[in-house]
Amino acid sequence: MPAPIPPGLHSLTPHLVCRNAASAIDFYVRAFGAAEMMRLPGPDGRLMHAALRIGDSTLMLVDEYPEQGCLGPQAPGASPVTIHLYVPDVDATLAQAEAAGGQITLPAADMFWGDRYGRLVDPFGHQWSVATHVRDVSPEELQAMAPQGCPDAAP
Repeated sequence: MPAPIPPGLHSLTPHLVCRNAASAIDFYVRAFGAAEMMRLPGPDGRLMHAALRIGDSTLMLVDEYPEQGCLGPQAPGASPVTIHLYVPDVDATLAQAEAAGGQITLPAADMFWGDRYGRLVDPFGHQWSVATHVRDVSPEELQAMAPQGCPDAAP
């Protein structure tokens, strides 16, 4: 009997719908150093499935298929999903992503929960948070330092 989670994958694997998935793959390669694992084009040229490796994780993506209700975040009813990416150097990664065409929405800063953290929107409308863990914070410290009532208080 095969493992319920394929080798090399984690329990949680993001899967993105993109308007022009081939361009999204190019962006993720340039912005985050992704390695393309596979690409499955459909008969009409749209990507039916693709998989990238970023660090130790897999990112799956597909082109939009409006006829099947498969829409990317640029379509009405945009996706509210944010992908959280831990990296060794958040500042360098955000600069690399911006140079590749991403839009920084929150510059990197040291956060109360112990991460240096920033956010960006990629050219396909997906939200990314990027962080480097810089210090351990006890649960008591976290509780004391957390802003009250702030919906964006933690990743």
